Amino acid sequence: MDDTQVTLQQLKSRMAEFVHEREWEQFHTPKNLSMALAVEASELMELFQWADTSGSLEVLRTEREKVEQELADVLAYTLAFANACNIDLTDAFMRKLALNAEKYPVEKAKGRSDKYHSYK
Repeated sequence: MDDTQVTLQQLKSRMAEFVHEREWEQFHTPKNLSMALAVEASELMELFQWADTSGSLEVLRTEREKVEQELADVLAYTLAFANACNIDLTDAFMRKLALNAEKYPVEKAKGRSDKYHSYK
């Protein structure tokens, strides 16, 4: 299976099943899940910690399996958080993307990496 064959709801359902089988719902509070998500994101960052820009591409090439595992952990906790807090990820994502489109209009942000408050 790959991204073209599985829906976000299917991933959320599989994560909910995984959690339920282990009776982990009791531990899945917003606090615990947000902290676990941050820890997993930091483990992903750690793989690239001392690499410069081009070096980060080399890390991706040589440590791809580790990168994929850490990113999968980030996704797993994101899905678990959404399940525990009854958040529709598609709706939340689309609303946030619309806000970002306002904050970073193409005519001002295209090809720029600086923060939106720097736009003149």
